[in-house]
Amino acid sequence: MNNPLALVTGGAHRLGKAFALTLARMGYDLLLHYHSAEEEAQKTKNEIESLGVKVHLFKADLAQPEEIQSLFSMLDSDLRPSTFNLLVNSAAIMPVGNPRELELKDWDSALDLNLRAPFLLSQQAAKRMTSGGLIVNITDIGAQKAWSRYPSYTVSKAALESLTKLLARSFAPGIRVNAIAPGLVLQSDFVTQEEWDKLVNRLPLKRAAAPEEIASALEFLINNEYITGQTIVVDGGYSLL
Repeated sequence: MNNPLALVTGGAHRLGKAFALTLARMGYDLLLHYHSAEEEAQKTKNEIESLGVKVHLFKADLAQPEEIQSLFSMLDSDLRPSTFNLLVNSAAIMPVGNPRELELKDWDSALDLNLRAPFLLSQQAAKRMTSGGLIVNITDIGAQKAWSRYPSYTVSKAALESLTKLLARSFAPGIRVNAIAPGLVLQSDFVTQEEWDKLVNRLPLKRAAAPEEIASALEFLINNEYITGQTIVVDGGYSLL
């Protein structure tokens, strides 16, 4: 019997890797997308394969629609499209710059990757999920905040939550569409240790999430087949602030 097949975008490292490892432990074969993190993608592939499932790496710039099409053409020709039933839209970028200074290229790059790519990926995935499936968009608790330091990122994630609802209604009943909104998980390169500690200490739970705690929400959405159009918030109480 063939394992089900899942596509995880941005799966080489950080949260994308946690989602991929969770799926591997659940018995999924993986189509693991990455863009520039080739060395990390190979390490993640090796780690997943040690769990006894198959992993196929695919390098693509998802901001380019033709590369999304190439990804699905590869799935159709080289993999088992009949077993493909799960898409996790995890790839994202987070340009820094307040609204007075943010350059057009940083606005466009965030919207192209964080919003347009999940839309195009979902379109293509739905065509192939002929026996039903699940699409999970990774948003952010920032979608409900006014993060003036990251305007294009915040807007893209807010729009992605709206897109989640729209697609859930459009793709029902055969395909469910949900989102996961993490809070503070992994410190980014442009946040200092002092800033990170200050953010974490404001949280009601007084700690950042482990990646596995975010990924467990994915397992929940897979197992509960009566949820669609919802955003599961996993934020340690950040939304209460």
